[in-house]
Parts: sequence; C-alpha cells; structure tokens
Amino acid sequence: MSDTAIADVGDALITMLRDNMGIPPATIMLISPGEIEANDNVRLSLFLYQVRENAHLRNQEMQQIDPSHLKYPPLPLELYYMLTAHPSTGIPDRTERTKEEHGILGKAMQILYDNTMLTISDYELRITLNTMSLDDMTKIWTTFQGKSFRPSACYLVTPVKIDSMREMSVKRVERKETESGSMVPEREEE
Repeated sequence: MSDTAIADVGDALITMLRDNMGIPPATIMLISPGEIEANDNVRLSLFLYQVRENAHLRNQEMQQIDPSHLKYPPLPLELYYMLTAHPSTGIPDRTERTKEEHGILGKAMQILYDNTMLTISDYELRITLNTMSLDDMTKIWTTFQGKSFRPSACYLVTPVKIDSMREMSVKRVERKETESGSMVPEREEE
C-alpha cells in the first residue's frame, strides 16, 4: 500500500456503508463526532481515533527489489475507528428518535459484520469489532467538548501497510576474512 493507505481505508469503509445503509449517502461521514455541528445532517459518523503499529508484523524481512537492492519492509498499522449513530432532527419524540439511532447503528454493525474482509489494492484487511469498556469509551467522548454521548461501536482494521521508501544497496560476498586466513571461493576450471 502507499502513503495514502490510511486515507484509502477510511474511504473504502465510508463507501461500503454508503452503498449498503439505505439512508442518504451524504448523511454518512468520515468525521469526528466533535466536529459535527447542530445544523449538519449527519446520521452516521466514522472516526479514526487511534493508529498503532501492529506488533505481530513489526519484524518483517527486507524485500528484494533486484540482486543488488533491498527495500525496507512496510510499516504495519492497526487503525481504530469509532462508528456513531446520530439523531434525526425531524423526529420530535425522543423515544422514536433513539430507536431510529439504534436501528442505524445496528444496520451499520451488520454491514461491517457481513464484510469482515476489505480489499484495497490487492491487500486484504480484517475488520473486527473492538469491544471497549464504558470507561474507555467515556474518555474518548470527553474530548468532544459539549457533545452528548451517543451510541457507538469501535472497530479495528488491520494490517494496513505503508510502504517504505528506503532502499539499501547490497553486494555479493566475494571474500571473507577468518582467523586462519581469507576464504576465497573456488574458481571454476576452464
């Protein structure tokens, strides 16, 4: 994947939700709940709240480009998203509005559950529900000044890889020095 890998994953997730939710696509946004204004018509938001290095894929081998060049391995990442349902301003009854919010969140979770593999540029990524404690979820929500807590579910998308641009030149070993002298490869007889 390229340096746009993080943006590509967000775009693919939003496209998947917009194509399958059954609500106006413009009401599904890749945005922090803290940035949503009262007059915005957002029904579902997807927010990238954390990026971590994937510890299991950290020590990968260098990749051979040609016999004399190696490329450093890609940076393996885990992307953590928060999926949040938002109320419709057109429903005056609070119970009905909340039921609709829950229905939107449930439908979005169903879509992500049914599409646990996401393919981007020939890379397969896994989407998994990332259960968080109420305390951890509350810590995220307190960063959104003046915003009420909303029904949310968190997801992990991995392994997202950002290719390295670093390369290394290598030469074939032709001679090795040892304590007993130098070792020179045998020459083929002509």
